Amino acid sequence: MSTPDILFAFLSYLTVEKGLSPLTVDAYRGDLRQLAEFLEKRKRTLLNAARPNLLAFLEQLTANMVDGRSRARKLSALRHFYRFLLLDKKIKHDPTLNIESPRQWKILPKSLTLEEIDAMLAQEKSKPQDPALAIRNAALLELLYATGMRVSEIVNLRLEDLNLQASSAIVHGKGDKERIVPFGVAARDALLAYLRDSRPQLCRVRRSPLVFVDRSGTGLTRERVWRIVREAKIEGKASPHMLRHSCATHMVGNGADLRTVQTILGHADIATTQVYTHVAMDHLKSVYRAHHPRAKRRISTQKGPA
Repeated sequence: MSTPDILFAFLSYLTVEKGLSPLTVDAYRGDLRQLAEFLEKRKRTLLNAARPNLLAFLEQLTANMVDGRSRARKLSALRHFYRFLLLDKKIKHDPTLNIESPRQWKILPKSLTLEEIDAMLAQEKSKPQDPALAIRNAALLELLYATGMRVSEIVNLRLEDLNLQASSAIVHGKGDKERIVPFGVAARDALLAYLRDSRPQLCRVRRSPLVFVDRSGTGLTRERVWRIVREAKIEGKASPHMLRHSCATHMVGNGADLRTVQTILGHADIATTQVYTHVAMDHLKSVYRAHHPRAKRRISTQKGPA
């Protein structure tokens, strides 16, 4: 099989059998094409590449200052690809075996404090703007923070996905995987106000199945959501992703277990959620110091008489 044929078969497999999102499939396509070009200069192909070739490829990425997250994703693409070839009996040995994942940043992604969240919401409600848009934006911000939804998830949220009585929403995540995400009283009240007082005005011209719409009744774009969040921040920059991280950080900081946070955020792998572990450890230490009888008690080290 030629390289284009191999790539086509693999990418079809990712889409049909693995159910990966188009964005992930496109990323893997680019990663494998980059490797193919690297191998071609060394008179190798994707089919006859050996472990040293792949290590050299990863070393070149490091030399070109490609960050750890991107290198880890590219290695993930290679692992999926060569396992596919192995299962399809196109190769006899997997050249990615025993290749360690590149080190990734272990720092927590930037999040907002609870005070900054409160200030954002208070400012959005008091801004001199169209009342219908103010009510919509307040509901959007409340729901982003309450659920940790990705931008793509909230712009595609449909009316039929909402269950206001149960204060929950069906969220369609990556790979079209569904999850049920709860939200609190503040988000529910903001949504009720939006659906009652704002959305009917915005949908006068056109009806839409989507929850959040613009003045013409059409769904919001990802760029518009980013702009709403950025303009709501009083000082510094903010993004929808920061609200997502804030949701997770504040949950873990208040005692939520990582499995719960994983489910709410829609992480396929618990390892992705473990970036919040240090927050859980800070909480664990504070609980330990508050409740363990010997946590604060200084033990005497004086020796008795000889």
